[in-house]
Amino acid sequence: MCCDLHTHTTASDGSDAPSALVSLARESGLSAVAVTDHDTVAGLSEALRQGEIEDIEVLPGVELSVVSPQGTMHMLGYLFDPDSPELISVLKRVQAARAERNPKILKRLQELGYPVSEEELRELAGTGQVGRPHIARAMVARGYVRSVSQAFDRFLKKDAPAYVPKSILSPREAVEVIHRAGGVAVLAHPVSLDFGTLNRLEALIGGLVRDGVDGVECFYSEHTWELTEFCLKICRKYGLVATGGSDYHGRAKPHIRLGKGRGELCVPDWCVEKLKERGDKIRCGH
Repeated sequence: MCCDLHTHTTASDGSDAPSALVSLARESGLSAVAVTDHDTVAGLSEALRQGEIEDIEVLPGVELSVVSPQGTMHMLGYLFDPDSPELISVLKRVQAARAERNPKILKRLQELGYPVSEEELRELAGTGQVGRPHIARAMVARGYVRSVSQAFDRFLKKDAPAYVPKSILSPREAVEVIHRAGGVAVLAHPVSLDFGTLNRLEALIGGLVRDGVDGVECFYSEHTWELTEFCLKICRKYGLVATGGSDYHGRAKPHIRLGKGRGELCVPDWCVEKLKERGDKIRCGH
């Protein structure tokens, strides 16, 4: 069976409520789903309750943005205590940095001749955090671009004219806060690191191993088969947990389906068991 260990809800920048996402996971025949919203655990209680109702395993998760020497780096946390005071404190710091970033992006867009108001973003985000996907959707609604992906490519991605960095955590800090909350730290979507060569990617992951990272997201919607196989090889070499997910956002990424990615993704459910085994070791102090 397949699972999906990388999804987003309305608590961050997805379009499905946490309960709706869990229901969709059940309807899609997935064995388990992890809710990994950006820099927040606000949707976890609703998702976990719905998992009990739907009789599907829901893993608590989070996706943290971290400072990267190249490309974009995110760290996924799994199976932690959502009520960890230290984790909540760090998330508040990160959320504050995110909130300070949005007006800077809007100012740059205004200067470029593509104004977007904060009121538009709040309407799109509802009760969730405002992020770049909401800005991209607002740009589509105004007719500035044809799609969310075009908004990112032309204006919002790293090194684009309206991009503003927001990461404040080092990889080591992200790993440590996840561990102290009893969780498992996994490098998200290595494809986003702009690593150039596979040898360079191995060097980057080797540095993260020294920082205490526990796993790598090998199965991912944007990974080639070659990259997936290489990541699995790296996990075996360094004793890391292999995980995977679609990075589902609902309407924000309509080309990505829950559990299926672009249509051919299947994250094997043994990934869940390996995560649990690593989590047990972390909580036992090994």
